[in-house]
Amino acid sequence: MCRQLHVAIAATLLSLRPALVAAQNITCPPTPSPWPEASTFLARSTLPDPFLYLDGTSRVQTTEEWYACRQREILRMLQQYQYGEYPDHAAETVTGSRSGSRLTIQVETDGKSGQFTASLNLPDGASAEAPVPVVMAIGGMDNDAYLAEGIAVVIVDYTAVSLDSNAKTGAFWSLYNGRDIGTLTAWAWGIHRTLDAIIQAVPEIDSTKVGVTGCSRLGKAALAAGLFDQRITITMPMSSGIQGLGPYRYTSLSGQGETLENSKEAAGWWSNSGLGTFVGQSEKLPFDAHTIAAAIAPRALIPDEGQSDPFVNAQGTARVVFPAAKLVYDWLEVGEQIGIGIRQGGHCDMAGFKNILPFVLKVFRGTEPSRDYSDLAPWSAMTEAYPWAADIPVAA
Repeated sequence: MCRQLHVAIAATLLSLRPALVAAQNITCPPTPSPWPEASTFLARSTLPDPFLYLDGTSRVQTTEEWYACRQREILRMLQQYQYGEYPDHAAETVTGSRSGSRLTIQVETDGKSGQFTASLNLPDGASAEAPVPVVMAIGGMDNDAYLAEGIAVVIVDYTAVSLDSNAKTGAFWSLYNGRDIGTLTAWAWGIHRTLDAIIQAVPEIDSTKVGVTGCSRLGKAALAAGLFDQRITITMPMSSGIQGLGPYRYTSLSGQGETLENSKEAAGWWSNSGLGTFVGQSEKLPFDAHTIAAAIAPRALIPDEGQSDPFVNAQGTARVVFPAAKLVYDWLEVGEQIGIGIRQGGHCDMAGFKNILPFVLKVFRGTEPSRDYSDLAPWSAMTEAYPWAADIPVAA
């Protein structure tokens, strides 16, 4: 009951930021204008302090200040230096239409329009009178495991939102071509507009219980989707690696040497040009993957990682990013909202979806799993990666 109360309070704080600032007399440090160039940041070999503002001198003191000021600064910073500026949804008109299991999403803005589809998979018993939770997937997932638990699965045709290339074609680019926005953000936008359409046209789905998932590059996109839409109840990135929940620092823990440099070289279109300015100087990034994870709080986050994944730095996510992000969740008194599923196996194994399902059920239904989703076995946390843990603010 205590956890639910803390989550409810935190969600209320998020929705009332301007009123909160006024009521608590909180003064937020100004947003940098212009934003600092990559070369001006100090190099840090350890994870940056998530409580330290971008001005390098001010530090968060209270949980109220985190939600009112620091979380907002992190979201703007990530748009500047990784994702690109998220489009103004208030200027969009979204229409969802349904034909059987096919959901069509049409978005219009500024005289332009884009359209894509998603497939609906509803469990037995779902109805307008008894709506069910949903997991929206960018790419495929283990539908049957979730349907058997009474959870709907919606598969978004992400290739119709944006191709995984520099071609800038698809529904997103029909509206926003020419903008410095990464494809990960475009795919996340597709998830958000699909949720709009679900709310309009699929009453069998409970839009207050929403998960998002994807694997590998689509896991990076799922993370972005959870980051930029507070309606996402639980974010479930699978084997997401760098530009997801893989660290920009400590890149060789799993032996793959997955770095900012080879990621940008292989698929520079995933992120905006701002991230490219840190190539060759990634230790100057004013954030790391733990910052992204922490900014999702108080909402739930559960990554899945395979111990023998040959492509992403699973140990970096488990030993460095997760424990650092959990420190922030714990400080915000929502520590039970973050977990990690470590399993045997490799990259994007379908077993990963069942691996985290008990945690998902806890978030959707309040049922406690028998497994400890803070357990990092067979690994252990690298506490030296986040020395600021010894100086966490005393929560008011």
